[in-house]
Amino acid sequence: MDRKKVVIVGGGFAGINLAQKLSHDRSFEITLVDKNNYNFFPPLLYQVATGFLEASNISYPYRKFFQNDDNMRFSLGEFQEVFPAENRIRTDTGDLHYDYLVFATGTESNFFGMENVQKNSVPMKTVKDALALRNHILLKKEQATKITDPIERRKILSIVVAGAGPTGVEVSGMLAEMHRNIFKKDYPELNREEIRIYLVDALPVVLNPMSKKSQEETLEELRGLGIEVLLDHAVKDYQDGVVTFANGKTIATETLIWTSGVTAVNLPGLPKEILGRGKRVMVDGHNRVKGTANIYAIGDICLMNTDEKFPDGHPQLAQVAIQQGRNLARNLRNLVRSEPLSDFHYKDKGTMAIIGFNKAVADLPGLHFKGFIAYFLWLVIHLFSLIRYRNRVKTFSNWMVAFFTRDQSLRFIMDAKPDK
Repeated sequence: MDRKKVVIVGGGFAGINLAQKLSHDRSFEITLVDKNNYNFFPPLLYQVATGFLEASNISYPYRKFFQNDDNMRFSLGEFQEVFPAENRIRTDTGDLHYDYLVFATGTESNFFGMENVQKNSVPMKTVKDALALRNHILLKKEQATKITDPIERRKILSIVVAGAGPTGVEVSGMLAEMHRNIFKKDYPELNREEIRIYLVDALPVVLNPMSKKSQEETLEELRGLGIEVLLDHAVKDYQDGVVTFANGKTIATETLIWTSGVTAVNLPGLPKEILGRGKRVMVDGHNRVKGTANIYAIGDICLMNTDEKFPDGHPQLAQVAIQQGRNLARNLRNLVRSEPLSDFHYKDKGTMAIIGFNKAVADLPGLHFKGFIAYFLWLVIHLFSLIRYRNRVKTFSNWMVAFFTRDQSLRFIMDAKPDK
């Protein structure tokens, strides 16, 4: 029997789980396409950015991951366009033909049309973003040690984190812990009182997807860490080192970390009519793109309204992507065997966010935790969600050092540009 060609565009949570499940079935010949040659774990990007983990702790090469699967291939390339009538996609490194095409491209930062914010802020979506942010923060600290003007020093030492979702809370909380326990030792030239961390959001609450109890506890813990939380503050512009809000207020800073929103990646070649809210691709209950016969979308990029518990679409969470990837693998196997297909139904396993050392909140089905218990649950779940045993061991080792010393030694300023 000829193997069915499956092309998967994107190797995040959704794509890697689909590929992994199909790789054990010799009915398929699978090609995974990604612009990076490695999978990475987005929930821990902020720990790379703050120097608590190495990039290699949360990353793993695709080719090594699938080196024992003879029906798996990896193609390094960035998707450019799909030609549905020809069952073909174009990437910047060549064309690929398919019997089944699956988009698992995830999302990118949404700057809501604010060009200055896009140009001048530091996003938090990729490993490159995390490393760039680490360099930026450390460079600003070094610059501040050489400046005597108090107004200029305060501007350099002020950090604004835009977006009070899980990423924004975790980034600002980690930075506050670092200022409290690390930077005072690394930079004795700086006074702690000069350092300001602002967490801002257009909404009136932090952690909008979580319970009211988690929101209130998180807000209290953030303020206890010395973070200035500004709610109902929508960023309007950022230029010349000044963040301007829609209410007219401003903050002078040379560091704006953008975690405020995401939008689906563009997919040229698909009709615009199949795009829903946030440019997400509308799919049926089997994750098939509406109006197509053999094109699917899974994870953050898709919008499904057939799940009765989520009529407005699923939250853009890792667990949704993982479950959709696995469900589609079952359906593709059933499809080639002419067996019934299964509609996707998301099983909500809860949400959690870490705030600082021994500080976290967790909303699990029917349960709520805070403090050390939530902190421990967060560590365990994220540790075992890493893709390989090697990643888990290295991450656990770094976490143990940080737990007992409140410190870490990965604060390197490494510029990717070659020396001249």
